[in-house]
Amino acid sequence: MELVLWRHADAEMGAVDMKRELTDKGRRQAGRVAKWLRPRLEGQWEVLVSPAARARQTADALDLEYEARLTLGPGATEDALIREAGWPGNSRNVLIVGHQPTLGRLAARLLSGHHGELTIKKGSVWWFSSRLDDEVGQGETLLRAVIAPDFAD
Repeated sequence: MELVLWRHADAEMGAVDMKRELTDKGRRQAGRVAKWLRPRLEGQWEVLVSPAARARQTADALDLEYEARLTLGPGATEDALIREAGWPGNSRNVLIVGHQPTLGRLAARLLSGHHGELTIKKGSVWWFSSRLDDEVGQGETLLRAVIAPDFAD
C-alpha cells in the first residue's frame, strides 16, 4: 500500500478556519507539488481531503476526483487518518490532504511506531509505502519521498 500525506499549501489568515483560502503563494505551491505528484500516481488511488477550503484548493491542483471527509478536518487525530486510509494493509493506495499537526504526528508514528511529532512544511508531500510479509504477519514502513514545494520543480 502507498500512503501520501500532503499538507495544504499556504493559506490566508482568517477568523473562520474552515473557510480560509489559499494565498497566491499557496496556489503556486499546490501547483508545483501537483505537477511533481501527478505523474507518479500510477494505478488506482483514493484521494481523501479535509473539507477545509485550503485543503480542497490544494487537492484541486491535482485535477483528480477526491472525497472531502469531516474526519480529516483540522483537529483530526492520527488514528482517524489511519482508519480512513486503511493503513497498512489496504489494497488501495491513498493520498490524504490535511493539516498540521496531525500529519506530522502521523508521519512520526509511521516512522518510529511511537507517538511523537514532526513538522511538515506547508504544501509538502510525505510518501510512505507499506510492505507486509504474509508469512510472518509483520510489515515494514518505508519513507519513499519527502518533497517541499520549492523542490518540486
